[in-house]
Amino acid sequence: MSQTPHSWAGTLLSSAWHESGLSLRQLARQANTSHATLNAYIKGSKSPSTATLERVIAACGYALDVSLRPRVRFSNGVPRGEELADVLALAEQFPVRHSKELDAPIFAKRIRSSA
Repeated sequence: MSQTPHSWAGTLLSSAWHESGLSLRQLARQANTSHATLNAYIKGSKSPSTATLERVIAACGYALDVSLRPRVRFSNGVPRGEELADVLALAEQFPVRHSKELDAPIFAKRIRSSA
């Protein structure tokens, strides 16, 4: 079962709070929020903003690290990695031998006349 943003933040805050050894009122005071609001975050009935979550986590003595990574995009239901692999497999089926001589039309030189 996946967690909702409320329960995810609440679980994270609850864990940091218990590890901090602070009372709920002490943590609320250090995080510059009310203990009732902090309790609502921990229970998951209210969701903190990212800035508030980071502030409370810092008051517990922890840092919140967030990172982004690219997602694999889909095209026509096929993951991009598979699509690229299919294109490369198709390209391997074409001949790779090149002629030693240039096979291009030869154009006659055009002489300009000055009038």
